[in-house]
Amino acid sequence: MIEDYFNLAYRSILNRRLRSWLTMIGIFIGIATVVALISVGQGMEAAINEQFQKLGTDKIIVLPGGEGALGAFGAGLSANPLTESDLKAAKGVNGVENAAEMFYKQGRVKFKDQTKSSFIIGLPTDDTSDIITSMEGFEAEQGRDLRSGDDKKVMVGWNLWAGDYYDKKVDIRDNLVIEGEKFEVVGLIKKIGNPQDDSQMYIPLDTAREVFNSDEISTIFIQTKKGYSPEDVADKIKKEVRDNRGEKEGEESFSVQTFEQVLAQVGVVLTIVRVVLVGIAGISLVVGGIGIMNTMYTSVLERTREIGIMKSIGAKNSDIMLIFLLESGIYGLVGGFIGIAAGLALSLLIQKVAGSFIGSGLFKAYVSLWLVLGAGLFSFIIGALSGVFPARQAAALKPVDALRYE
Repeated sequence: MIEDYFNLAYRSILNRRLRSWLTMIGIFIGIATVVALISVGQGMEAAINEQFQKLGTDKIIVLPGGEGALGAFGAGLSANPLTESDLKAAKGVNGVENAAEMFYKQGRVKFKDQTKSSFIIGLPTDDTSDIITSMEGFEAEQGRDLRSGDDKKVMVGWNLWAGDYYDKKVDIRDNLVIEGEKFEVVGLIKKIGNPQDDSQMYIPLDTAREVFNSDEISTIFIQTKKGYSPEDVADKIKKEVRDNRGEKEGEESFSVQTFEQVLAQVGVVLTIVRVVLVGIAGISLVVGGIGIMNTMYTSVLERTREIGIMKSIGAKNSDIMLIFLLESGIYGLVGGFIGIAAGLALSLLIQKVAGSFIGSGLFKAYVSLWLVLGAGLFSFIIGALSGVFPARQAAALKPVDALRYE
């Protein structure tokens, strides 16, 4: 019986091909947009999780600026920078394995006849350097890393030696003039994927302080001992640094975060953005649903005599209603699966364009079976719900009135 109803609905759609395609456009556009956004959003979240896993969950970051600081590097703009006494206070906390400082400043860099503004990172070259250099993005792909005893040596980001940052590509043993001081290139950093990160330069920490005439600390990286909870150690560090700076609880001019907390914050932001974008895309689904409803009302009018004939030979109201619900559901389902295919293709296109033009490896399409099945089921439900009122109208027709309809 259900198979017969499905065949009736299917033939009705085929007999009105042009109208059927126009009806499915709204569902097609809406589902394609939703699938693309969810696919890219999940891909970004997976890529960010992967990066943080490489960094290690036993790390803690101390940043200048209160809660909600701009990040490990942007926080360096704070009016209350970190100091050596803050670093010493953090190192003395029970559960801290090691701590390393980083200096971060924007400066003028000249190569050949070109001068550009770039971020210069001062990295430690002593026994604390492993905390930072073990993290993704600080290793040399060609040449060598910075080491103890280096003075006017520099490692350059991917854009300088493989991209188009300067007209001419920077190579090992080339000279860069940073804030008027000549540096020799000793290492070429592998590609990170973020345009800003790939345009940065790395010099020894002590040298950076001499060049910029500053003893500030931009960021403190801390590694916790095995068996200690990073969250508990972070709370103790916050108390010690707060006491060292003579500040009251809740009025700190710095922030202490574990990598898991940073990851959670990023996840919340991505989720909010994804929900807003999917909500906007959902408008297309509403429009598509209204289009299906309008088509189904038209179909009821065109098939009034057919409904009368079916009822006169024994069809029940529930049978008539099921036929029209199946038809509207098929509109949604077919439009949905076309939209799924288009959405996945669009997400792959976004990944390719982002990788080529933006230079970011975070835009990755993530395709899961649940996404495909969920989107397909959702589109079918949208279609079926859109046909409820037309189906009820068809089921409520009286056989005699329907047979008289012209």
